Amino acid sequence: MLIALDIDGTVVLEDESPSPGIVEAVADAERAGHRVMLATGRSWEATHRIHDVLEIAPDYAVCSNGAVIMKRVDGPESGAHRYERVHVETFDASEVLTLLREHLPDAHYLVELPDGRREYTAFMDDWNLDLADKVAFEELARQPVTRVVVVSPEHAEQDFIELVERVGLNQVSYAVGWTAWLDIAPKGVDKGSALQLVQQWLDIDPAHVLVMGDGRNDLGMFAWAREHGGRAIAMGQGPQEVRDAAGEVTASVTEGGVAAVLRGL
Repeated sequence: MLIALDIDGTVVLEDESPSPGIVEAVADAERAGHRVMLATGRSWEATHRIHDVLEIAPDYAVCSNGAVIMKRVDGPESGAHRYERVHVETFDASEVLTLLREHLPDAHYLVELPDGRREYTAFMDDWNLDLADKVAFEELARQPVTRVVVVSPEHAEQDFIELVERVGLNQVSYAVGWTAWLDIAPKGVDKGSALQLVQQWLDIDPAHVLVMGDGRNDLGMFAWAREHGGRAIAMGQGPQEVRDAAGEVTASVTEGGVAAVLRGL
């Protein structure tokens, strides 16, 4: 079985420590012949360290909410595993950025470029800013990007949901995070579209795919997995909308929800 795990709120807690029992459960799952990989909204630079936490080196990693797929390009016995971008989706973010700034002039903006570099307008404690440069807002849209991240600390999650409906972000895909965090990707691109490619490359029956996550950016992979006969499992602390979209619900990340599912395979 191919097991695709979200990171934040699924694999790790808010302080980046692993969910209880997950490292041992992932090891047991891999020994049983399952393939465990990550499917996250994080950039690759913030994803590969979680491979080290889980002690895995999967063939692929889905990053940036599906806009980037990384492929391992070394042998299984290699010490420091090397990955390359095997699939990258981009879009022209100029219209979206202009529209959002009209409504969120004081928000913090970040874009991810096709090669993994990032550009941002203002520092945020939550952001990993390796390979990142601070630029003027007007410079963010000078080339195609894989995603746009908008953080507005003074707004609640519901404010972002209402804003998206009001301005009509119809040329892109979007996901609202567990804080006031809006993640915007190319239209039609999400974790599900990326996992479909991975499933095809690995020649795995999509009915033998299990996905787990806790946020609205996991809805795409939930829908894809369920549509093709796979399993979609939401974390217990996820929003009601997310839990409703999954076929199953497990315990929360703090209670070791992933480990419980993996032990039951």
